[in-house]
Amino acid sequence: MSEKKIKKFLCATLDFNEAKEVEVESAYVRALPGFSIVGIANQSIQESKERIKSALTTLGFKYPAQKITVSLSPSDLKKEGSHFDLGIALLIYLQKESISFDGYYIFGELGLDGKVKETNLIFPILLSLASKKQNLKVIIPSDSYEKVSQIPNIEAYPFETLQECIEFFTLGTFSKTTELKSSLGQYIELENQKYFYEENFELDFKEVKGQNRLKRALVIVASGMHNVLLEGSPGCGKSMSLKRLRYILPPMSMKEVLQINAYNSIVGENSNLHAIRPFRSPHHTSSKPSIFGGGSLKAVAGECALAHNGILFFDEFPHFSKSVLESLREPLEDNQVLISRVNAKVKYDTKFLFAAAQNPCPCGNLLSNTKECRCNELEIKRYKNRISEPLLDRIDIYFQMNEGFFQEEDISSSQMFKQVLDAFIFSKKRGQEEFNAKLSEEDINKYCVLDEKALSILSTAIQKYSLNHRSIAKIKKISRTIADLDQSEVIKSPHVLEALNFRHRG
Repeated sequence: MSEKKIKKFLCATLDFNEAKEVEVESAYVRALPGFSIVGIANQSIQESKERIKSALTTLGFKYPAQKITVSLSPSDLKKEGSHFDLGIALLIYLQKESISFDGYYIFGELGLDGKVKETNLIFPILLSLASKKQNLKVIIPSDSYEKVSQIPNIEAYPFETLQECIEFFTLGTFSKTTELKSSLGQYIELENQKYFYEENFELDFKEVKGQNRLKRALVIVASGMHNVLLEGSPGCGKSMSLKRLRYILPPMSMKEVLQINAYNSIVGENSNLHAIRPFRSPHHTSSKPSIFGGGSLKAVAGECALAHNGILFFDEFPHFSKSVLESLREPLEDNQVLISRVNAKVKYDTKFLFAAAQNPCPCGNLLSNTKECRCNELEIKRYKNRISEPLLDRIDIYFQMNEGFFQEEDISSSQMFKQVLDAFIFSKKRGQEEFNAKLSEEDINKYCVLDEKALSILSTAIQKYSLNHRSIAKIKKISRTIADLDQSEVIKSPHVLEALNFRHRG
């Protein structure tokens, strides 16, 4: 009796937001002809049998008069995703050949004609694997190559078809014909680290007429990634301005670009790599799980996680539900969301810039120069009380907007971004890793150094306004950003005075 050959390769599945390694084995068994996949494989993997049969038939492969058994281990781990197709097809086709797949991770969905296709799960899986393992060798679809090749610790081999992949293992032929067309735009290099940005202002601040005081405030917001709340009458430009904010945000490191794309891929929002930070704007009727993440079977990332390294914008701020508003305090403070389930706890990073816009009263005309407010004091108080003091305490910059001075010279996004970029370079040359708004207590003491006059002004403000510990730290961080815009190593009195102007007065 001939010895039964067992072949195997490595793949992985996504367990919540972490990749878990899966060993895939196959064998021809003496039994009635058939094809079975075991090891808690979900529907998409079970359906792969039909895709694999069709793809192998196009190569002239004839199935043996034996049963084909494919095992996915560990057997107690749920597996999902059509990216197992390519590896399983290779195992079946090369079952009787003396070929080893050792050292290779194989990913790819198969078309009925044998074409190797990309899936949304490949990129986040490989990003997670690369963070845990060194020098990975991966077989991937050509369409995934642009993104995957940017991940450190990975040697990627892209293929268009199953036939090409078979020739790679049987003949050793491989030609990297895939052109790498990066869409990351320009970059600056600081301390041997590249930071990418795009000067493509799809929405330009030049379209916001007047409001130069607001534009100055938003330059400070963007430079330090500070949380901001705009209050003003309807039509004064609150939402219009905040939607343009993403285009003047600081450059991103490759790590940030990859993490943003990984989160998008997990929820099925596949996108090309680019150097524009995300902008998420959920409607005020959105549910709590949709904003913070969750789900009965799987803890899916919510808007907070998808806004990581970018902007989370709440328009009509007081109209969000009380439970959503109060739950927002933890991700703003800890920069992460922890979703607890019976069988797992999933953590998502939420280091975003929080931006919000609201009217000054229910009718919106309290600050208007031309319209009369129809609200009584009780209605205004009830409206403003929807936003609790602890939540307001986590917002760095509060700005009350006027209805605009159209005789002012219009400032463009290009001019504003130049200021943000200069401040970014200045802070990085100082050796600072985090943005000013995200500085820890230790970093505040290290980088937020005030001169004698600035210290005196801050001490007076602490006594006059009864500032708490968080408010003092907030003033220091905003002052640090203003000093960066002035290219000043030490925080001076004008910087502290301007920072105090952005304090919420209740």
